[in-house]
Amino acid sequence: MFPMTNIPPFIQRELEQLNEKIAPLLKKASKYGFWSIPLILISIFNLVTVLFLIPDKQKMILAIILYAIIGALGMALLKEAKLQRKEIQKVSADYVINRIEKSDIASASLKRKYTSLVKESPILAINYFVKFLEAENKENHYFHP
Repeated sequence: MFPMTNIPPFIQRELEQLNEKIAPLLKKASKYGFWSIPLILISIFNLVTVLFLIPDKQKMILAIILYAIIGALGMALLKEAKLQRKEIQKVSADYVINRIEKSDIASASLKRKYTSLVKESPILAINYFVKFLEAENKENHYFHP
C-alpha cells in the first residue's frame, strides 16, 4: 500500500507492520471496487439503450429487471468498498495511536501531541505516524548518541 522507496528502515519496518494489519481489508476493498464500476456501467448503458432506443419495451421487461439487478449489485459492492475503506482508516488510526502510546522513547508531550493529531484527523494518520517516528528517532539519538 505504501511506496517504500527512500524511506528510512525504522519507518519502513513500522509501515510494514501496519500494512500487515490492513492488507486483508485493502484486498477486499479493492476487489469490491474493481467489480462495482463495470457492473454499474453495464447496467446504465443497457438500461439507457433499452429504455430510450428500443420501441417495444413490453418484450424487454425481463432485460430491464436484469439490468436493474446488475446495477443494484454494483451499487452494493461500491458501498461495501466504501465501508471497507472506512474500516481501513479506523484500523490504521487505532494501530498508530497504540504504537505511539507504547513508545518508551518518546516524551509524554510528544505522545499526547501526535495522539491528539491522529484522533482529530484520522485520514492523515499515516502522515502523522511518519512524523512521530522521525521525532521519536531524533529523541532516541539525542539521548543515546
